[in-house]
Amino acid sequence: MFVDSHCHLNYPGLVERQPEVLDRARASGVGTMLNISTRAREWDEVIATADREADVWASVGIHPHEADQHADIDTARLVDAAAHPRVVGIGESGLDYYYDKSDRAQQQTSFRAHIAAARETGLPLIVHTRDAEADTIAILRDEMGKGAYPALIHCFTASADFARAALDLGLYISISGIVTFKNAKDLQDIAATLPEDRLLIETDAPFLAPVPHRGKPGEPAFVADTARFLGGLRGEEVAVLADRTADNFFALFAKARRA
Repeated sequence: MFVDSHCHLNYPGLVERQPEVLDRARASGVGTMLNISTRAREWDEVIATADREADVWASVGIHPHEADQHADIDTARLVDAAAHPRVVGIGESGLDYYYDKSDRAQQQTSFRAHIAAARETGLPLIVHTRDAEADTIAILRDEMGKGAYPALIHCFTASADFARAALDLGLYISISGIVTFKNAKDLQDIAATLPEDRLLIETDAPFLAPVPHRGKPGEPAFVADTARFLGGLRGEEVAVLADRTADNFFALFAKARRA
């Protein structure tokens, strides 16, 4: 069984054909999907999908691009929303200095509020980081000093040094379809050596469709293609990698249950 640990089933490109997208995922062996929110106005719809579909779970969070527009979303709001039985994660949240769509200080404030919510609820923090390695790891490390919390780096594309620092903090690392791209040699080298008990896989659908689907909207079904490629990198049978990453998902997202 595959687990897609990060997808956006309610985003344009998937939501209009959600039933067939889910059917294709299940036919490809995907047994569990984590439907991620990025704005407060999405929370109800993302949770409703998880309420309706036994193999779909939900997160609540504010993407760093949206931090300026959600200055009112503090730890208390996140903790309250996370009490829903189908919400199993906090995020995605983090820092994105590539696009700088929100003020960096506000991104950091929002990020720390999400970390505090993860600490308080015990639900994993889903971290987005782009062109912000130093500040991301500094905040993660500083906040870990205030009290432990579970977390993962989603759609990992950072450096080997960042990977080691995240692993040293006890974080998990999730690999997306980017690993299949021809120009992703550094990522491939890192992915090949990640500890087997800290590894997850994802699609970030409808984005980042892996080879051989590049140019198409991503779907949770495509996590199987990423797993096959990743298994080849690591010298592992795809069934073994699928089961291990599924086990890792349920170890991290302990509130979720197998469908």
